[in-house]
Amino acid sequence: LLRSSQPLTGPNRRRCREDEQLLGTILDEGQRGFIIDTRSAQAAKQARMSGGGTEPKSCYPHWRRMHRALDRGRLLQESFIRLVEACSDPSLSMDRWLARLDGSRWLSHVKAALSTACLAAQCLDREHSSVLVHGAEGTDTTLLVTALAQLILDPSCRTLEGFQGLLEREWIQAGHPFHARCARSASAHARGKQEAPLFLLFLDCVWQLSRQFPLSLEFGEQLLLTLFDNAYASAYGTFLCNSERERSLCKVKESTHSLWAWLNQPEEKHKYLNPLYSPNPLVIWPSVEPQSIQLWQGLFLRWIRPSQHLDEAWAEIQRVVEGN
Repeated sequence: LLRSSQPLTGPNRRRCREDEQLLGTILDEGQRGFIIDTRSAQAAKQARMSGGGTEPKSCYPHWRRMHRALDRGRLLQESFIRLVEACSDPSLSMDRWLARLDGSRWLSHVKAALSTACLAAQCLDREHSSVLVHGAEGTDTTLLVTALAQLILDPSCRTLEGFQGLLEREWIQAGHPFHARCARSASAHARGKQEAPLFLLFLDCVWQLSRQFPLSLEFGEQLLLTLFDNAYASAYGTFLCNSERERSLCKVKESTHSLWAWLNQPEEKHKYLNPLYSPNPLVIWPSVEPQSIQLWQGLFLRWIRPSQHLDEAWAEIQRVVEGN
């Protein structure tokens, strides 16, 4: 499973023999690979007009390209804002609430992300093919798809330690610009042009997996909520800056504490574990049918819906499990 940001070749660029050779060596003799482009075909066409674009098929005869457009940037941020505004309005009737929820299109973004990740996972697991996930900059939707595909396929990524490693590898070290994307909350009046809740969308998709496979993830909802909070405002340096280079220049590791070190303390760690966890060695294929994708109430309604009874229920489950 590979990820790419820049087009390998383009109409105004020379062919890159090195890229062609690299992708050629990935495939075994007679094997076929898949390029999943998270841009729309129209966006790729517009990129060609400015000197970028897509790879000519003739240069990569053993790779099949598939477009699976995923919104990012302004469109995704506006969807998030509309959802937050709907969740914060107590005066809505049932019909009006459902209309606002549908109009936000947030659940459509969740469905699209999971569907694309499932496509990548199917190419790897069922076709036994190599997959290259391609995006505009390689630091947003590309990471979203590769991280989710690994969760679906790899049981080790579903443990608490493995999930932290996945975040470190696929989001932090890979260069997701947390500072630019999570500069302000959705309720802020001022909004930056580069803000977009890509990491929140990933966490929402992980929550959907945990709800559909309640025994297969070692961690629970509280970890996802904590990660969301720390991505936007944190006393730790894990999500600071926009890249590893910036973190190095700012001496983040030397000047701040790691969120992972705090989470893994024995007195803290137990709060984030799923008491029902049972290691599942199989691939977990989520349903993306409309009735299967649900609003993450624990996040979007947590300031409205009391969580006392749910917290008490989970505490009781944990006591029963530990007692047995």
